[in-house]
Amino acid sequence: MLKLILCVSLLLGGATLRATTVELKGKAAVTGKILEEKKDQIIIDIGYTVLVIPKNQVVKLLDDNARAAKSVAAPSEAASEPGFYSTSLVPPAERSVREMVNELGEAVVQVRTPAGLGSGFFINPDGFLITNFHVTEGETQISVEVYLQKNGQIERKTYKQVRIVALNKFADLALLRIEDKDAPKFSSVTLGDADKLAVGDSVFAIGSPLGLERTVTEGIVSTKTRQFEGTLYLQTTAQINPGNSGGPLFNMRGEVIGVTNMKITFGEGLGFAIPVEAVKFFLNHRESYAYDNDNPSNPYRYLEPPSRTKKAPAQ
Repeated sequence: MLKLILCVSLLLGGATLRATTVELKGKAAVTGKILEEKKDQIIIDIGYTVLVIPKNQVVKLLDDNARAAKSVAAPSEAASEPGFYSTSLVPPAERSVREMVNELGEAVVQVRTPAGLGSGFFINPDGFLITNFHVTEGETQISVEVYLQKNGQIERKTYKQVRIVALNKFADLALLRIEDKDAPKFSSVTLGDADKLAVGDSVFAIGSPLGLERTVTEGIVSTKTRQFEGTLYLQTTAQINPGNSGGPLFNMRGEVIGVTNMKITFGEGLGFAIPVEAVKFFLNHRESYAYDNDNPSNPYRYLEPPSRTKKAPAQ
């Protein structure tokens, strides 16, 4: 329940405050100017009064630029970055896994190909989702199974019109889009900041290990800088198994901080995830990794080499 404070709007040192939309649980939202952020609450001026909002009721915050981009951007790869995926201006309050799993579960999907299966997650309501490159490698026949919660029950829906939008083999990332005509708006996740993680921080993963959809595993960050073949990964004790690949690794604020993609064979509690900063880079430069069925060298493009100067015949 929101606490009302009836008072005159405040100006902080004459600074111009940007309008912010606070998305709340229950699909409610409040738009105004944030006057102050405290450990457990946000104070926001909505024009005719000031509200004190408990942080445990906040889902995400969007500034006016991100909100405008989100509302006017066409559902295409050309959408601007702020409207293409969400990040938190102010980190949400930490909550328990039990509180967050039902809220986040609808955004996590199972990705199927003739060769196997993996996991993925929606980054926006228009059907764009992230998974691993190795989940879709060499495949064009892809289906996505979505799990919707209705009246306390899980309803499965499979979409088969799935397009590969972009691929990055070296980062092990793929951007897909559901294009079925009957596709609704989907629940999506917020991307966090892996740089703010500390060793020992609690995290949890949602995915489909061995095909067991909506499996939740919890652990901690073991290290932020585990290196394999020149690339840094997050190492976690959260259990990662085949089928988890491409699924999200969350912090305790419900933000994605990594994409699970591998584990040590025959090891326990030795899972790894691609840091979310690599995901943001991939999404911000997705046109550079655009997939084209007519180009057999995807996701790379090559130019004809310059013509060589003909040598004069030997005398």
